[in-house]
Amino acid sequence: MSTPQADRPKPRGFARYALALIPLVVFGGIAATAAKMLYDQDFHGKNISEIPSALIGTKAPELNLAPLEGSNLPPLTDSAIKGKLTLVNVFASWCLPCREEHPILTELAKDNRLNIVAINYKDKNDSALRFLGELGNPYAAIGVDPNGKAAIDWGVYGIPESYLVAADGTILYKRVGPFDDVSLKEGLYPAMEKALGKPVS
Repeated sequence: MSTPQADRPKPRGFARYALALIPLVVFGGIAATAAKMLYDQDFHGKNISEIPSALIGTKAPELNLAPLEGSNLPPLTDSAIKGKLTLVNVFASWCLPCREEHPILTELAKDNRLNIVAINYKDKNDSALRFLGELGNPYAAIGVDPNGKAAIDWGVYGIPESYLVAADGTILYKRVGPFDDVSLKEGLYPAMEKALGKPVS
């Protein structure tokens, strides 16, 4: 007895071929996105580290983080930044770009018009203390964020990341990635000058 044509199983060759193409399509999409970002940066002058934030121009998220034990610094709460032009820096001891950026933060801390505080992101207490012991401590307060909840509230994209917050609590500027000479001159300093009404060098 023959099997009707409609009941016969359909060839699976095409389905297997289609499944094999899925990883290639996904990879192609990722590669195209990366290429577009590099093209924008190289040929259109866009700095992909200066990622816009929906928080800019709004009040900073609430801060109520426990202190880094052993640092002899206060916890990071709203009172630590209230009434001061503040740079909120998100760092971790395991973050190599954070290590590269740290000397710049140390220099910035010499300007008494700028209050620098930190969110220690998903770090081990002892490791963070060693990091600061080796490289120095530019922070007036440090709050620990072991589960990353505060980082989510602040819209952290990748560390290091920094936010300039006005004395009234408004977020003025965001930097994704470590500071360098260009980002200082073209990003942070102009934002500070606008807030202070005075030149910053």
